[in-house]
Amino acid sequence: MSEQKNKKEKVEQEIEKEAAEELNAVEEEMEVHNENVENEDVTLTEVEKRLLEIENKLEASEDRYLRLQADFENVKKRNIAERTANQKYRSQSIAEELLPALDGFQKALDTESDSEQMEALLTGMKMVYGQIMTALEKEGLEVIPALGEQFDPNFHQAVMQDNDETKESNEITMELQRGYKLKDRVIRPSMVKVNQ
Repeated sequence: MSEQKNKKEKVEQEIEKEAAEELNAVEEEMEVHNENVENEDVTLTEVEKRLLEIENKLEASEDRYLRLQADFENVKKRNIAERTANQKYRSQSIAEELLPALDGFQKALDTESDSEQMEALLTGMKMVYGQIMTALEKEGLEVIPALGEQFDPNFHQAVMQDNDETKESNEITMELQRGYKLKDRVIRPSMVKVNQ
């Protein structure tokens, strides 16, 4: 019996020893596994941070791209508007240069003729003046109406005042110099005498 007891004790000791070894091995495995999980958590957190940084950079780049695209569209629209305005008012500088000559023509045409020769000359000048005005009108030049009109500071420049009771207040009684506009832009206001 003692032999059996010894054997039994020996087997129990071996079982305990093997169980302790297995327990140690399992504990070591769990420690290694826990370390790996912690490392994975740290690595995952770093990856998440990096991913967030990349997403933020991408969002900033997309925002910058959209702003640049909007700026480009605005510049393009502005260029088109400038080109349209330049086309619309391309003849403004030539018209402004011709205004003194037109004034001279107008004064010459307003002179009284005292002979047939002078009348023939005035007729020729009227024809030339008419051709010049027709060409300028095709480009959009218009005479600003003044005499008998109500004074409008957008189109008229008052240089004298009149006190005529037969006329309305602010009515233009005399045009001293013709005014012109090119399409919708005043290139020279009419110089006028205005009734009080």
